[in-house]
Amino acid sequence: MIIVTTNDIPGYEVTAVMGEVMGVTVRSRNIGAQFTAGLRSLAGGELPEMTRNLLESRGEVMNRLIAEAEARGANALLATRFDASSMGDTWTEICAYGTAVQVQPIPDGRPGATPQSVAHARQLGLS
Repeated sequence: MIIVTTNDIPGYEVTAVMGEVMGVTVRSRNIGAQFTAGLRSLAGGELPEMTRNLLESRGEVMNRLIAEAEARGANALLATRFDASSMGDTWTEICAYGTAVQVQPIPDGRPGATPQSVAHARQLGLS
């Protein structure tokens, strides 16, 4: 699965659009980690407990996003974004979303081909 934050992939052409897909999780804040992070915030600097929680949440929503895109038959995601928001004092929503598409590499000799797309096209037997 090719995943990009751009609206296109150089060297590839979009052959089908499956639509918007998303992965979502809502997490409650761990009281122990939140208390420790609160004490650390007094001194300033990174809050490793919160960083770890955010990284785990992002990994979870990316896996859900990819699963939804694959279920629709996509082999790439365009315009992928993350969003996070608080829900009350103790819950956080993390969301990843993008456009599920089918792409095909542009083979050698065609306008827009890149070294990567040419190699990928050869792997797929398209050139």
